[in-house]
Amino acid sequence: PDAVVMDIAMPGMGGIEAVKRIVARDKNAKILALSAHQDTSHPRRVLKAGALGYLSKRGAPEALIDAIRSIARGRMYLDAQIAQRMAVQDLTGEQSPVEQLSEREFEVFVQLARGQSVNQIAETLSLSPSTVGTHLYNIKQKLGVSNQAEMTLIAVRHGCALRLEHNLAR
Repeated sequence: PDAVVMDIAMPGMGGIEAVKRIVARDKNAKILALSAHQDTSHPRRVLKAGALGYLSKRGAPEALIDAIRSIARGRMYLDAQIAQRMAVQDLTGEQSPVEQLSEREFEVFVQLARGQSVNQIAETLSLSPSTVGTHLYNIKQKLGVSNQAEMTLIAVRHGCALRLEHNLAR
């Protein structure tokens, strides 16, 4: 395809892993990731995985057309508001604590924040429950938290658990 437009919040392996797999098969793939996430962790990770662009679903419809045209030409595209937040974070050195998580830890973190059990995460990510438990331990250590409620609070504060926020708002 000339361009791939995909949501990164997908069941199963998730959008970031899907981007990695697409790029592994086709290094010239031109992927635009769409997301409702307003944090900076998701765009950083999906761009690092190989996507050429990241666009918030909250943006103007015209932005989607501009983004598709841009990545189809092989140029990077980043939602303006998110790009500004990323630039400010880079300049001030002020980053979300979530940034220190590895890719796999981040995937586990987001699933946990959405209320998934260790066994559900293990099944979704094709890991053993023991491996998920190890990631959970590492996440708690890196974030300085002691339970899932504190992790969920960090996820909500940093925009990593939008489905959870949406469900709580109902």
